[in-house]
Amino acid sequence: MDQLRAMEIFVEVARLRSFSEAGRRLGLTRAMVSKHILQLEEKLGARLLHRSTREVSLTDVGQAYLSPCTAAVAQAQEAARVVAQAGDDLAGPLRIQAPSSFGSEWLAGSVAQFALQHPLLAPMLYVDDALLDPIEHGFDLTIRVGGIPDVRALAMRPLAPCRAVLCASPDYLARHGMPQTPQELQQHRCLHFSHLTDGTQWHFQRGEERESVRVPAAFTANNGLVLQQAAQRGLGIVYNTTFLAWRSLLEGTLVPVLTDWELPLNHLSALYPASRQPSPKVRALIDFLIAEYHPLPPWDKELSTAGLF
Repeated sequence: MDQLRAMEIFVEVARLRSFSEAGRRLGLTRAMVSKHILQLEEKLGARLLHRSTREVSLTDVGQAYLSPCTAAVAQAQEAARVVAQAGDDLAGPLRIQAPSSFGSEWLAGSVAQFALQHPLLAPMLYVDDALLDPIEHGFDLTIRVGGIPDVRALAMRPLAPCRAVLCASPDYLARHGMPQTPQELQQHRCLHFSHLTDGTQWHFQRGEERESVRVPAAFTANNGLVLQQAAQRGLGIVYNTTFLAWRSLLEGTLVPVLTDWELPLNHLSALYPASRQPSPKVRALIDFLIAEYHPLPPWDKELSTAGLF
């Protein structure tokens, strides 16, 4: 039995509370995950997990074992990273997490291009709009819109400016009119992204002038693409990002709103554990993405060329 591998699998099962989900994350069948856990329990002479048809939970022994097991696995993985850094080739798995809209619209193509340049690399891209902790979930690199939730645990490198835009369909604006001031948004149907830091408080700036408006949320979602599709159907005015809205703006299915006012500028950022130096493959991918997206990312270039930005 490969005890370290079994310990890695146990940590993943304990985290996800599921043999099947742990298997999917690790590229193993449920039966193989179960086999490793059984072998580990036999080796330790103790039952670590309660199994039922509905859920998996830790026994008291399993709960006590989890913390030192997690630490041992992390130490072994760090040792493997040190060895990997000694070589020049970029090889092996690279676990990346990103918001679903940006991940599918832009990052997937960029990672594929990067992988073509490094054929020994095996990227694994997870798209999820939940603000997952990259350390807890074992990601080598997390792409996020905005800052870092814990500056002590995570290091950050900015990849590109992330500009916001208000937009609506021509049909909606024909029915409800074009707002002329931020305050007029209170009389409109607004489509709200639930992960905005200030909730339904939208902020605007024009020169030295600043406005903040608490908008009525006619529709709320945690995914930008969902909101964009609702806006294209004429449901309301959406608080969007240019990396997602660019094609609809070029095609005219969405129209920018309040263009003489600026929304707060954010950034796409790369996050990785601050407790260790990033591996060569993480550094190389970050450098590649900066070259792809900075100083003006391709979606904003398209809008600028069309005179929409």
